[in-house]
Amino acid sequence: MEHRTLGRTGRKASVVGLGTWQLGADWGDVSRDDARAVLDAAVDSGVTFLDTADVYGDGRSEQAIADFRRARPDLDLTVATKMGRRLDQVPENYVMDNFRAWTDRSRSNLGVDTLDLVQLHCPPSAVVTDDEVYDALDTLVSEGVMSAYGVSVETCDQALAAIARPGVATVQIILNAFRLKPLDEVLPAARAAGVGIIARVPLASGLLSGRYTVETTFAEDDHRSYNRQGEAFDVGETFSGVDYEVGVQAAREFTDLVPQGVTSAQAAVAWVVAQEGVSTVIPGARSPEQARANARAAAVDVRPELLEGVRRIYDTHLREAVHPRW
Repeated sequence: MEHRTLGRTGRKASVVGLGTWQLGADWGDVSRDDARAVLDAAVDSGVTFLDTADVYGDGRSEQAIADFRRARPDLDLTVATKMGRRLDQVPENYVMDNFRAWTDRSRSNLGVDTLDLVQLHCPPSAVVTDDEVYDALDTLVSEGVMSAYGVSVETCDQALAAIARPGVATVQIILNAFRLKPLDEVLPAARAAGVGIIARVPLASGLLSGRYTVETTFAEDDHRSYNRQGEAFDVGETFSGVDYEVGVQAAREFTDLVPQGVTSAQAAVAWVVAQEGVSTVIPGARSPEQARANARAAAVDVRPELLEGVRRIYDTHLREAVHPRW
């Protein structure tokens, strides 16, 4: 699999990584054996970048990765975690004492002395522009608590503010065929600054798999049920903020663009990989088969018809509702 430099970390990351929210069993049941099988399948398919967070399963996702690394110590992996959502997301909670507590917990969960990459987990905008926050993060790097830090953001304005900070190694942002705004300014700014881009939610919470209809239902503990209107966290994290019925229609049109022999999900992931400035994209997987299929997307040839079709679908169905918000 192709590898790209992960921004200012200087590390190489597989262009298709693995998002591990689901391995923490926050939604749906995932056993340790299931998690191990998914991780095995991903890594054996060329994945070397794993994204997790301290709140995924209250640490179970980090612990599953630690178990996996202990079982396969020969692997050269980069593990990015996130912090900042164990307390209310208000600016006064983003202080050194909490940073130390959160990173110490993640180091324990992951079984390491130094964390590869720690990302602020979608903090308020006031945090993204706070000098004292970055001073604290720089201190933790100098102490060897973590090798590098980044910011996971909700909006393009937050991304641009983070990219402007000299210590920020990476920015994580939603980027998919239903969320094109980062292409306008964020990706060019990141390229110019040498900041890595970690693209999340590449399938728009599954919409771009083409498997859903307006009649599809989701379990009560699935964010696609309980956060459809932003009840629990930013609505942009669920279906990329797209109205579900509109998204189903747009996904049908996307599926019509997909070449033979490629799944809609693979085409969606490949579209993200093809965007200049993206370091890695982190689809989730709940089965080994899904992990392997996601990894194969790295080899999909993205043709002009797909690129043009995505822009047409976005402009027709999604731009008016999505572009001004994030």
